[in-house]
Formats: sequence, C-alpha cells, structure tokens
Amino acid sequence: VEVRYLTPFAGLWIFYAVCFRPHSRLLEADSKSMRSMSGSRRNSGSSLVSSSSASSNLSHLEEDTWILWGRIVNEWDEWRRKKDKLLKELIRKGIPHHFRAIVWQLLGNATDMPVKNQYSELLKMSSPCEKLIRRDIARTYPEHDFFKGQDSLGQEVLFNVMKAYSLVDREVGYCQGSAFIVGLLLMQMPEEEAFCVFVRLMQEYRLRELFKPSMAELGLCIYQFEYLLQEQLPELNVHFRSQSFHTSMYASSWFLTLFLTFLPLPIATRIFDIFMYEGLEIIFRVGMAILQYNQTDLIQLDMEGMSQHFQKVIPHQFDSCPDKLILRAYQVKYNPKKMKKLEKEYTTIKNKEMEEQIEIKRLRTENRLLKQRIETLEKGQVTRAQEAEENYVIKRELAVVRQQCTAASENLEKAQDTIRELQQHTVRPIREQFVHGLQTQLEQSRLQEAELLSALKEMQDKRSSSLPDETNVAQLQEELKQVKLRELETLRSFRELQDIVTELNQRWQHHTSRGGGHWKESPKKNALNELQDKLMSLKLREAQTQAELKEVKLKNLQLESQNQIYSKAVSRHEQESAALQERLQNALSHNKSLQSQLNEMKRKQAESDCKSKEEVMAVRLREADSMAAMAELRQKIAELEIQKEEGLIQGQLNHSDSRQYITQLREQIAELKNEVRHTHTHIHTHTHPHTHYSTYSIFVHLSTVKSYPC
Repeated sequence: VEVRYLTPFAGLWIFYAVCFRPHSRLLEADSKSMRSMSGSRRNSGSSLVSSSSASSNLSHLEEDTWILWGRIVNEWDEWRRKKDKLLKELIRKGIPHHFRAIVWQLLGNATDMPVKNQYSELLKMSSPCEKLIRRDIARTYPEHDFFKGQDSLGQEVLFNVMKAYSLVDREVGYCQGSAFIVGLLLMQMPEEEAFCVFVRLMQEYRLRELFKPSMAELGLCIYQFEYLLQEQLPELNVHFRSQSFHTSMYASSWFLTLFLTFLPLPIATRIFDIFMYEGLEIIFRVGMAILQYNQTDLIQLDMEGMSQHFQKVIPHQFDSCPDKLILRAYQVKYNPKKMKKLEKEYTTIKNKEMEEQIEIKRLRTENRLLKQRIETLEKGQVTRAQEAEENYVIKRELAVVRQQCTAASENLEKAQDTIRELQQHTVRPIREQFVHGLQTQLEQSRLQEAELLSALKEMQDKRSSSLPDETNVAQLQEELKQVKLRELETLRSFRELQDIVTELNQRWQHHTSRGGGHWKESPKKNALNELQDKLMSLKLREAQTQAELKEVKLKNLQLESQNQIYSKAVSRHEQESAALQERLQNALSHNKSLQSQLNEMKRKQAESDCKSKEEVMAVRLREADSMAAMAELRQKIAELEIQKEEGLIQGQLNHSDSRQYITQLREQIAELKNEVRHTHTHIHTHTHPHTHYSTYSIFVHLSTVKSYPC
C-alpha cells in the first residue's frame, strides 16, 4: 500500500502497530476478541470517527480501533483472503474517518489504475458536457464548506473529475446524480484518486448502467424494489397504489445518489462504506428499513402529505443513532437468488415491450407509406382527369383535321378525274403539258397529305408517350395552327385550279363545237379560227404558268412552316443542352468539393495517427518514470525497515529491564502525540481540512521517530 494515501494520524498509528506488534496483546488476539471489541464499540455511540477524534482525549477503545484498522490496511490481502467475514462486520460498524480514503481505494481495487496517468491529459481536452457540468456544480452540496463559493477549490476539482470522466466514457458522458458521489469522494481524497475510484465504481458496481441515457438499470432496481415492497409491506404498497404514489417518485434518487441527497452526510457515508464492499444490496435494505420504520405514519397520509414526510421527517429520524438504521437494514429479508430471477423477468418484459415498440414503429411506417400512396393516387387521378380533358380536345382537333384531309382527298380525286377528261379531249401537246402540271400538283398534294398524316401521327405519339405539360400543349397547338393554314392554302389553290380547269373545259368544248366546219368556211374565218386557237393555247399556257406559280408559293409556305418547326426544335434542344451543361458543371463542382473533403480527411487522419503515436510514446515514458520512482521508494522503505530493526536490536541490548523500556517508549509516544497534535492543529488552521500529507511528510515522521532510543 502506498503510504502517501494515509493521513498523518493514520500513518503514525500504523507505525505504532508495527513497532509494538510483539508486545501488544490486542493485536495478537484472535477473531473472537476482535468481534467482542467491535461489539463494545457498537455501544459507545456513533461509529463515524470525526476529525475531532485526534484530540488528546482519545479513549483506549478508539486507540485499539486505530491500531486494528492500521493493521488491516497493512495486511489487506491477507484480510480479504482469510478474514473476509470479520472485515465485513467491521465495515458495517463504520470505517474511521482518516482511513476511509485508503480503504475505499482498496475495496474498489483502484490503487494502481492505468487511467490515473491519463488524468492530466484529459483535463487539457475539451468535453461537450462542460456547460452542463458547470451549471450543476453549484447545486452539489450547496451547504458544505468545501463546495461553497463559485470559484472554490471544491467546485474546481469536482468539475475536473466530472469532465475527465465524460471524456473517458462518452456513452454515459455526464449525469446529474453522479456529481454527489464524486463530491463525497473528493471530501476524502485528492482528485486523481477520486477519479480512479469513481471510474471503478462505474465499471464494477452497476453505476454505469444506472447513469446511461436509457437508465435501463434504474428501471430494473425500481422493479425489484417494488417486489420487496409488495412482499414485505403489502398494506403500504396498497396505500401507495391507491394514492398513485409511484415507487420512482421517492426511490429513484436513492439508487442514483446512494442516499447522499436524501440522508444527512454522516449516515450516507456509513451507507457508502457498506456499498463499497457489498454493492447495491445495502440500498435495497436501507430503503426497505426506512419504509418499515415509517409504515404507520405513511398509511395515514395522502399523496401530498407523504411527499412532505419523505422530504422533511424521514431524513432526520436517525441523526442521533445511525447504527439503528444499519441494524434495521440487516433485519430486512433479502434473497439474492430471487433478485436474479426478478432481473430475468424484467429483461423478458422489456424485450417484449421492445418487440412491441418495433412492431408499432413498423406499422406506423407502413401507415405513413400507405398515406403517401393514397395522396399520390389522388394526385394521379387529378392529373389523369386533366390529361383526359386535354386528350379529348386534341382528339376533337384531330377529327377536324381528318375531315379536312378527307375533303382534300376528295378534291384531289375530282381534280384527277378532270385531268383525265382533259387528257381525252384536249390537243395532245398542250394536253401533255397541262396534264404534266396537274400531275405535279397532284404529287405535291399527296406529299402534303403524307406530311399531314405524319404530323398527326407525331401528335398522337406525343400525346401517348408522356403527359403534356403547358409548354408542349402550346407547341402542339402552334404546329396544329400551321398545319391548318397550309391545308387552307392548299384548298384555296385547288379551288382556283378547279375554276381554271372548268373555264378551260368550257372554252375547249366551245372551240371544239365550232371546229368541225373550219374547212367549209372562208379563208378569213379560217385565219380567225387559227388566231382563236393560238389565243386558246396562250390561255392554256397562262393557266399552266399560274399553276406553276401556285406550286412555288405552296413550296415557299411549306418551307417557311418547316423552318419554324425546325427552329423551335433547335431552341428546345439548345435549352436541354444548356440544362445538361449546367448539371454537368454542378456535378464537376460537387466532385471537386468531395475530393477536397477526402484530402482534408486523409490529412486529419494522418495528423491523428501521428498524435496517437506521440501519445503512446509519452505514456510509455511516463510508465517508465513511475516504475523507476516506485523502485526508488521501495528501496527507501527497505532501508528504513532495516534501520528500524537495527534500532530495535540496539534498544533491547541497551535496556535489559523490559518494564522500564516500555515505560520510556510510552513517554516518547506521548511526546510524539503532543508534537503531532500541535503540527496537525497548525496545518488545520492554515490549510484546507481535506488536504492530505504527501509521501515526503510521512518519511519525515518516520525519520523523527527513528531518532529516539527505540
């Protein structure tokens, strides 16, 4: 055991016990004598040794207690292995105040933990829980002198320990109740040792499960406590249920703070002594003992009255005699096997609840998806109705265009019939030219009809392929207007050509009706007839020229309409190309940002790897330094023990009379007590009451004692 954890009086009593071990009957007594001594100590009053126990009025019983606990600390492994039951009984009767720091560390196996070397490094880091810790520090033991004041030493070291643990265990982080446990540890030991003990409590004493965000372990403790209440105090349990006074309303703080916020500090410290050895069992026992003691009063109160009773009456019932509460706690029936069975039942119940919650979440998700599908279907129905209406309008326009196409086809057939008649009755050379022109117009009409049909088919494809939006509908309507204009122009041209053909047919019939008697008439009339024939041929040529002119106009109109269509298509393609180009630019910029983030993450990873390697090297160097320091301390202790043995042998050789030798030693011890008492009083007046001696101070005391004749 490291000597530097002991307070001045504890170190002196350990030295006294070692020096006088061959001469003290108390230290050589068996376990029965120790039990009888501890039993007589129970009748002496409070088991909590206060700081004032170092006064000159120490009784013989208190001296024996100091000697006994000094021996326990020195021979800790042997006591845990061979005298465990006796150690348990002594702890239940209370650990002396100045021995609590070292005994708690030994009980928690926290004297040599690797995390202790990381404490100074953790304080240099920043924690996400710092604001919460700062906010709650002023609420932790607000009436205790050590924690009073905003910038007091107690608040500062409490903040350091809570911050360091929030960095070590990021899953738990910080929870309000844990600050009271750390505050109690800081009242007994320095902050590094308190940090190590708190880490061990969280890991080995189920406290970590209590302080997790889910607080599943707290629910289990409440479930087990309710079972004990129902089994041992059924009337009080029925009254609590009738008043809707749930167990969690008064017992949650018992488990989270180990009665530190419910009972006065001396009694809560006694409970914490037992908790360090036996775990959460003492919390169940003390809680049931409190309810048994107050059952009669609680049954007569309503919910508000019970709350006031828990807050004002119960905490001060055992101030005068804490042993009474401990004795009642160990009269409570507690079956560990039954508690294990209850733990399994609670786990099964929670698993079923979790499965039900998962099923509820799944059903809620399905419900949400179904609602989204219904909304989508409703929107789809509205869209389909709009589509159906637009399709009806387009179908009606298509029907009109088809009627116009049918009429144009009929006109073309009539024109073809007329051309055939003209081919049969007109003069061959004129007829061939005129028929060729009409055939050309017929081919153009057929081509135009084919274009109209292809445009109709394209419109039908557009209508069936996708839902027409406002832009597409406007474009289709524009193209439809152009098709109608071309169709009207074509019809007008055919009507004009039809009129010309009719007029020529009439003239040709009139000319042929007169042509049979040309050979009987006079030469003048023959010359006139020839002139009329020439005039007729000129008119035919004029009609042919007009037909060609119409053809050119139609071609020009078609080319203009096609040019407009193609220009609109080109503009649409340009818009799509611009949109694609913009998306490409966005994708490239996003890719560049991702690449830069990847490079930054690689750089940070490399830096963190370097830092971790440096930290590992620093930790190894610190471990080597600590090992060397411990070896040096062990060597010094061995030298001091050798000097002590030499002093003992020299004293025995110089003084043959053992009684005179013992008398002298007692006088020297009394002088040492007075000197240490004056020194202790001086330290208490100039330093903090919780400051402990360092290793150097213990060595100074040992060297001072060695200088006496012993």
